[in-house]
Amino acid sequence: MKPSSSLVLIPLGVSLASTVAYNGSCHDHKPMQLRLAYAGSTGMHVSWNTFSRIEQPRVHFGECIDHLDQQASSNISVTYRTSTTYNNHVKLGGLKPNTKYYYQPECSNSTTPFTFVTSRAAGDHAPFTAAVVVDMGTMGSLGLSTSAGTGGAVPLKPGENNTIESLESMLHGFDFLWHPGDIAHADYWLKESIQGYLPNFSVADGVKTYERILNAFYDEMTPITSTKPYMVGPGDHEANCDNGGTSDLVHNITYTDSICMPGQTNFTGYRNHFRMPSVESNGLGNFWYSFDHGMTHFIQLDTETDLGHGLIGPDEVGGSEHEDSGPFGSKMNQQTTWLARDLALVDRSKTPWIVVSGHRPWYISAKNKSSSVCLDCQDVFEPLFLNHSVDLVLSGHVHAYERNAPLYNYQIDANELENPTYPWYITNGAAGHYDGLDSLVKPLKNYSRFALDTVYGWSRLTFHNVTHLTHEFVASGNGSVLDTATLRKDHSQLRGWYSEH
Repeated sequence: MKPSSSLVLIPLGVSLASTVAYNGSCHDHKPMQLRLAYAGSTGMHVSWNTFSRIEQPRVHFGECIDHLDQQASSNISVTYRTSTTYNNHVKLGGLKPNTKYYYQPECSNSTTPFTFVTSRAAGDHAPFTAAVVVDMGTMGSLGLSTSAGTGGAVPLKPGENNTIESLESMLHGFDFLWHPGDIAHADYWLKESIQGYLPNFSVADGVKTYERILNAFYDEMTPITSTKPYMVGPGDHEANCDNGGTSDLVHNITYTDSICMPGQTNFTGYRNHFRMPSVESNGLGNFWYSFDHGMTHFIQLDTETDLGHGLIGPDEVGGSEHEDSGPFGSKMNQQTTWLARDLALVDRSKTPWIVVSGHRPWYISAKNKSSSVCLDCQDVFEPLFLNHSVDLVLSGHVHAYERNAPLYNYQIDANELENPTYPWYITNGAAGHYDGLDSLVKPLKNYSRFALDTVYGWSRLTFHNVTHLTHEFVASGNGSVLDTATLRKDHSQLRGWYSEH
């Protein structure tokens, strides 16, 4: 079931007349939900949504705020049957690395152009910082707030910042935002409705409720994603629909995937909404890809489908989805074959650091091992991480924070963070959404070094130089740093490192 980039369906409530070719009129073409993604060090994907299809989406850009002397366009304006909007994607190419640009999608009514800074070229060893969130959903009345339904654990305290507000307040402190899975949590419309958090519950109106939550999230994210690249990965909630068999105890009904809508199944909305640098890295769609930023090679993996052992779907990694999602590769072991090649091509003299992310954790002190820990991920990815000296592996899925020691096959590296041989594993799924936080199992695993399951927060990665990397857990509520640890690696020991460095 490979995605089709050419298929354009008409969403509910949008007439055929609204899909006419763009003729200079901006009726229904006003950009919203603006978002960026790196397309190599010399490119940037610009994406936005409109209420009607644009035949040729176009972006004007330049290095001067009052002189947008360049433009780029595409024919990519896509949607799916239950969507209320179209997703427009344009790639800007031929850009200078680490350079500020001003840009405007055509038909924007913004009086001031938006801005972005391109990726640092590989080999640029200047310090930089990246922000990471996982399992972050809609905030406010449609998601995480100071009140909760019966399933919402640990609501926000009055006056406390949520994670989106925290990121926006520190917008100038990081180069890009990485979100490896569980985006918006709009599939929670059913659970929120049954538990009384959303009023006027009706399964028949599920499509409208789902799209309302989804659009609210992307609207909330726009102040961040319109100026900082927003790199995403697939999580189970990009394919989830029935929330693990949600039950309405009042009416004695347990819902199944029979109520699923196209936007919630087979990663349909996710595939339409984003454009990640898979073409530039020979990856696959928004599922697996890599990109360089200065001294670091970043890799996004798909822990939900295509996990080697053949072409498998989410059910076989312990998910609650129960839908037919993927595979997306056309060949056996396509993702692991790609990963092996991608890692082998890394020039450690230019990008000594390698950081990998996948949605599900490799290691975690969680309640249910079969659904929390990705055993298949351990099996197919860990040997490659060790063989190619991966430095850090990030994950989420469990809605808590746990920083572990460097590990391989449950064995703790004796050097801990002082030049370890094994990869360092950190899980941070504490960004927050309607369902709140999970409780970790005490006592914690022997490989755990610090954990929190009562505070919402995000990760801040600071690459100081070619030998030192700091990870911080930032509390969303007040911006304080509740955990910090620094990894030291002597990358000169690695293959591909040249003596002049």
